[in-house]
Amino acid sequence: MMQCSGKSVLDGVAIGKLYLYQRQEYVLKKEIISDVEAEKKRFWDAKASAAAQLDELYRKALDEAGEEQAMIFDVHKMMLDDGDYLEAVIAKIEDEKLNAEYAVLETGKSFAEIFASMDDDYMRARAADVKDISTRVVRILAGVGDGGIHSDEPVILLADDLSPSETVQMDKSKILAFVTAGGSANSHTAILARSMNIPSLVKTELELKSEYNGVTAVVDGFTGTLYIDPDETVLKEMTAKRERHQQEQKLLKELKGKDNVTTDGRRINLYANIGNTEDVAKVLESDAGGIGLFRSEFIYLGREDYPTEEEQFEIYKEVISRMAGKKVIIRTLDIGADKQADYFGIAKEENPAMGYRAIRICLDRVEMFKTQLRAIYRASAFGTAAIMFPMIISVAEIRRVKEIVEEVKEELTAEGKAFGEAELGIMIETPAAVMISDELAKEVEFFSIGTNDLTQYTLAIDRQNQSLDNIYDAHHPAVLKMIKMTIDNGHAAGIWVGICGELASDKTLTKTFVDMGLDELSVSPTYVLGLRKTIREI
Repeated sequence: MMQCSGKSVLDGVAIGKLYLYQRQEYVLKKEIISDVEAEKKRFWDAKASAAAQLDELYRKALDEAGEEQAMIFDVHKMMLDDGDYLEAVIAKIEDEKLNAEYAVLETGKSFAEIFASMDDDYMRARAADVKDISTRVVRILAGVGDGGIHSDEPVILLADDLSPSETVQMDKSKILAFVTAGGSANSHTAILARSMNIPSLVKTELELKSEYNGVTAVVDGFTGTLYIDPDETVLKEMTAKRERHQQEQKLLKELKGKDNVTTDGRRINLYANIGNTEDVAKVLESDAGGIGLFRSEFIYLGREDYPTEEEQFEIYKEVISRMAGKKVIIRTLDIGADKQADYFGIAKEENPAMGYRAIRICLDRVEMFKTQLRAIYRASAFGTAAIMFPMIISVAEIRRVKEIVEEVKEELTAEGKAFGEAELGIMIETPAAVMISDELAKEVEFFSIGTNDLTQYTLAIDRQNQSLDNIYDAHHPAVLKMIKMTIDNGHAAGIWVGICGELASDKTLTKTFVDMGLDELSVSPTYVLGLRKTIREI
């Protein structure tokens, strides 16, 4: 028996045979071509095929893993269309007479090195994306497919690391767990594992060997341990542990219809986060009290132009109607940073995470903003809606937002279009918003704390940067003090306060949040019943 340690991304136990993921190998040769125009056409055709594949991967990821996982393919498509990248490939074909495959390979390497050498963490992370899109185009040119899972039974997938493309393309019914030597808890593989509700390990300390293929293994997501060829004692212990966990999951379902109330009578609202209309079924199945975060960006991504008011209205109406009176909190457009759409025409930025994004774009492009608000208000007539605005850092911003909201209501009234009312709230996701939360609370009806951005802005650490995993601490005292300050200032002004970031599902902090006086937690539908159990035991 061999035992290895990794970083767990989800509790649970998986028992099955290992399957070493192997990419289809090919030999890429450097050739000097004679027909430059024909070679350029080969490249443009391959680029078009790659773009079509990325569109399909976006749709597949949206259906299976949600908006956050899907957005990476919009980023890839944007990079594939980058003018500098395309010019570099064409120059190698025209000037150096290189075959298209080699021209793309060399360009990809060159651009990846440029990104990797940058000071900005976000831009360094783009090196892997350039490699991914270049590999995609090269494989199309070489006529080579991606590796897959060729097994008649579900397996524990073993890999060095997995790109977003590889992860999304896999047959999920064949996967019991992921085990990767690389990656991080915030990697695309980890996000997918959580969305699939399967125990998985990343950054696992093991050497990948072909001899592991077909060997029985156990993934213990509770301890972050991989057992290869476990002995009878371990196998018996892990089987019992898996059965206990499965039984616990069944018992959680018995909590449907129960209140989220502590033993001393404190009630906490448990809502769910969604990224598209398909997620509503998961929300209803989880018995969440409402939707605490509807990420509206997905409506804008993967398209060639802005969505119309009618298109948005139908989507919001469907979600609000299906929730049958339960509250639906819609976050207005939070695009920018790593969420890009070419038709927005957003210029490249040195530090996009702190740049032209979210409410800053909306207040700059008022007509676009009004279109979204009109659609939301019209849809609010079909149920209970609330609206929250992201990346607010000043009282002036929220006052301008409220002015625009009133203009929208006046326009709809003048046009004789029915609309309902909606609570107005803001995301608290910057230290600036925390420090003036006493003033902001006087302007709105609720706060929702976005702990993902708040943590990285407070600690000055990019949570996607794997090299900083060892010091990224979502439990940092500064983060917890900011959450407490926000709750206290919100309550002092008579408004409710919730959390919709990753920390909301961290059960080690649930009692802390209850003690702080938090009113609401909004999490992935998967976590709702588990959190209900935790709350009812406090």
